[in-house]
Amino acid sequence: LSQQERPPSVRVHKRETKHRIFVNRSLQLDKIKFFGFDMDYTLAQYKSPQYEELAFDIIKTRLIKLGYPSKLSSFTYDPSFPLRGLWFDRLYGTLLKMDQFGNILACLRGFSFIQREELRAMYPNKFVKYDEKRIEIMNTLFSLPETYMLSCIISMFISDPDYTKVEHGLKKGSLYMSYASIYEDVRTACDWMHRGELKQRTLANIGEYVERDPRLCVLLDRLRVNGSKVFLLTNSEFEYSHGIMSFILEIPKPDGTVRKWTSYFDYIVTDARKPAFFQEGTILRAVCQDTGQPSIGHHMGPLETGQIYSGGSCEVFSNLIGARGKDVLYVGDHVYGDILKSKKTVGWRTYLIIPELANEIYVWKKKKSLFDELQRIDNNLETIYRDLNISSNIRPDVGDLQRKIRAVAQQMEESYGLLGSIFRNGSRHTFFSSQVLRYADLYSFSCINLIYYPLCYMFRAPAMLMPHESTVSHGDSPKDSFSDLDAYRVVFVDVLEMVLPHLHQIKVTSVHLL
Repeated sequence: LSQQERPPSVRVHKRETKHRIFVNRSLQLDKIKFFGFDMDYTLAQYKSPQYEELAFDIIKTRLIKLGYPSKLSSFTYDPSFPLRGLWFDRLYGTLLKMDQFGNILACLRGFSFIQREELRAMYPNKFVKYDEKRIEIMNTLFSLPETYMLSCIISMFISDPDYTKVEHGLKKGSLYMSYASIYEDVRTACDWMHRGELKQRTLANIGEYVERDPRLCVLLDRLRVNGSKVFLLTNSEFEYSHGIMSFILEIPKPDGTVRKWTSYFDYIVTDARKPAFFQEGTILRAVCQDTGQPSIGHHMGPLETGQIYSGGSCEVFSNLIGARGKDVLYVGDHVYGDILKSKKTVGWRTYLIIPELANEIYVWKKKKSLFDELQRIDNNLETIYRDLNISSNIRPDVGDLQRKIRAVAQQMEESYGLLGSIFRNGSRHTFFSSQVLRYADLYSFSCINLIYYPLCYMFRAPAMLMPHESTVSHGDSPKDSFSDLDAYRVVFVDVLEMVLPHLHQIKVTSVHLL
């Protein structure tokens, strides 16, 4: 019920916003037997924007070594620009903010928004069908510096008078650079960075880039004390995982003792190679913790507590630990690699980590006046059309209200950043938002928020109202709109009596009113 419809006697008790977990599909915590966690951006929260700045600088240095102009070094990372969930079109070099149906909400090349005429020349219906050979979805938190680098490079070349912009790239004399080749260069630099440089520099100055929260130790312990099994499932290899997990979990106690990080988990799998882990997977091997090297051969026996494993597949892993799909709640930040594949392929329950949610909620609260103003304009628009029907010859002038709607919607977008909210554009959901709704059972900005709920808690999803339910008040009289009952009859007939209409009159067996 809305606040207006809720009886005065009904009180709603909610946790503090910063402690809340939000629910798309109902979930009973005491039915979860296995709690699984990703590491990067889930158990290990990277400090923003410091971590993204580090990644951006590494990519920049690498590209200059590969032959890109040295003036690329003048760019510095701007955290207010990149947005998770954007599409990069390799054909036109554009960043696209999309809705869930493939319609374009915003379009940029470099740092410039593309306006109507040019936009329709490239995308006639402001619609893009996803094609993996053409479109790259920048869905991960690791892709934020990559997104910004693409815009920096394209903007740099477009603003250079020596380069001429052509339909699918840029030319300088006999040199031609397609937007697709720029993307491939940036992608190659990012892959190189993730194979070593970024991890080495993160571990070398770990306190600068990784958060350390003592509540994490409490959370993992409470889950196990309650009788649940806890596992770590990460794509990071052993050496990096060991360095990160040691930092965030091996916190000295008052007596000076330090508990080994592996003791917080029942099972540990590194180098999992998600999303392939949820499909064919790889060979499961035990890892020697002294050398960090995986053993020779395929591990076939039961998984041992305290032992670290590498690779494997979800099918093998589940069989070895005795887990069935809905017994598992998996917590991760990657919509595709962690959430979508674990949900669609093996039926795990899912909890998505969205660090951006903190800012989204802050703006949602701070800019309440803008949302109220948009509702007021919508009400005025409804009033203008209220007494008009199909026989009306009057065409009301609503241009002013439409301009106000666009202006307020633009103000709302700018409150979040240059590209607006990660979840919406005005009243329309983004592609990223639709994925969250579809694949994440729960979501929050931190896995730590589980600590604020009892392990018998029932996460109850709010009613997903259709427009005819959300816009019609329960207080409206059922007689208000339906006086002509014959127009709203649905006839249900016995299947045995059904024949082609022109051959036989349908025999009515029961009649129900909508």
